[in-house]
Amino acid sequence: MRILGVDPGLGTTGYGVIDGDSFRVIEAGIIKTKSKTPVQERITKIFNEISEIIEEHRPEVLVLEKIYSHYKHPTTAILMAHARAMACLVCGKFDVKLVNYPSTRIKKVITGNGHASKVQVQRMVQGLLKLKRLPEPVDVSDALAMAITYCYSKDDLMKART
Repeated sequence: MRILGVDPGLGTTGYGVIDGDSFRVIEAGIIKTKSKTPVQERITKIFNEISEIIEEHRPEVLVLEKIYSHYKHPTTAILMAHARAMACLVCGKFDVKLVNYPSTRIKKVITGNGHASKVQVQRMVQGLLKLKRLPEPVDVSDALAMAITYCYSKDDLMKART
């Protein structure tokens, strides 16, 4: 089973496709847009590139982090929501299952601590996927962490049913 994790951001969207059976990274990277580009062009670019990734790798699941908004930074959540909406739309277009997890659950599954730092997540992702280097930037490690979380959560769900 192939899983696509997406860490949506209007400026930088991280993504990672893993094979959930072999725990192998198939492809990972970032999609960058420029802040001076009109928002509709930025979202279109992210949509087109995620669409290409889905067409090429045919993931069965796309995993996103649930939106979290801090009252001091509402604009950040709104900007992220633009890119997040694009990921939801691409799931509809390609009939890919969409799964959302809170960031604390992702961190808890990956590190054992729901409030782990970005560096702790990076290091654990590197170890779990047996990568030679830290997955960088953190947008990539976050996306890979989302995909890994689905694998572990799916396994836990299967064990609970038997």
